[in-house]
Amino acid sequence: MSVTLSENAARHVANFIAKRGKGFGIRLGVKTSGCSGMAYKLEFVDDTQEEDLVFDSHGVKVVVDPKSLAYLDGTELDFVKEGLNEGFRFNNPNVKDQCGCGESFNV
Repeated sequence: MSVTLSENAARHVANFIAKRGKGFGIRLGVKTSGCSGMAYKLEFVDDTQEEDLVFDSHGVKVVVDPKSLAYLDGTELDFVKEGLNEGFRFNNPNVKDQCGCGESFNV
């Protein structure tokens, strides 16, 4: 079981953490939301909870709670630039369907 970052995503996160001046990684999770059922959560991590799972990916810590790992196992978080747009993309092999706007998914 694991969750990883692409090299681009790890570099982007590391730069944000350096600018932020604190924290040691990012937390990935899921929440019930949207028209397809679930949505991703992404936030900086300053400390962990006892039950958290921590993965190291290209020198950046990725923290996931056990409940979310069931939906995120095997996911790679990428950072992509497409024309004038840039942002994170979740490459999640567990997704069976997602809404048209891409904000939510189901497994």
